[in-house]
Amino acid sequence: MTFRQIEALIGAPLPPAAARHRAWWSNNPDNSAITRTWRGAGYRAFQVDMVAGTLVFRRDPGQASAPPASGTDPGPQAGILAEIRARLGGTVRTPYGVDLTEPTGEVWDAEIQ
Repeated sequence: MTFRQIEALIGAPLPPAAARHRAWWSNNPDNSAITRTWRGAGYRAFQVDMVAGTLVFRRDPGQASAPPASGTDPGPQAGILAEIRARLGGTVRTPYGVDLTEPTGEVWDAEIQ
């Protein structure tokens, strides 16, 4: 699926880092809340194409998976997207263009006493 399809389904833009950094799509559950969501739903991200803005979600037989979404399954990615939308609903939203992964430029030095 495309990054834009994911944005349409979750109802919010992906952070700018998702389009700039392949590592954002890592399957490491410590990476981000959205990574924990697709991993918790029993999927792994594969074949991330940063130029085309696409990736493939595949079922991970080693992970517990969420029950399939009710209704007609519009495609093989439907289960993960329904789970992502359900888990991210009501979370904090950042304005479009704000990249939470970018350094702020502020220096936080601790004073040793």
